[in-house]
Amino acid sequence: MDPSATQSEETNEVPVISEHIEVTPGVCGGKPRIAGRRIRVEDIVLSHQRIGMSPDEIVSAYPTITLSDVYATLAYYHDHQAEIDAHIRETDEFDAELRKQGPSILEKIAARNANSNSLVPGFND
Repeated sequence: MDPSATQSEETNEVPVISEHIEVTPGVCGGKPRIAGRRIRVEDIVLSHQRIGMSPDEIVSAYPTITLSDVYATLAYYHDHQAEIDAHIRETDEFDAELRKQGPSILEKIAARNANSNSLVPGFND
């Protein structure tokens, strides 16, 4: 056996996390994501923790990923929890600041449409 071989080469171990998770500068803000996809680790974590989706439900919501991707993502999260939680907090704080500035364009359009629809006779009957 080659003395320069690594432990992984000797035992044929596959680095599971790196098979499923990648970080590429300029893609998804350089945040960790599912390999070959634009689905960030934090997207899966938020679906699981905040919305309460099971791994199977996450796969149903993101049909281009596998159950192995979801579990590898959650494992990656637990290995890098402080860093990912910090990203999530930053995003939450940014969203809160934007909300303080007033309604978003989508909220304005929805409100305008709601007002328009209530003015049309028979529309809400």
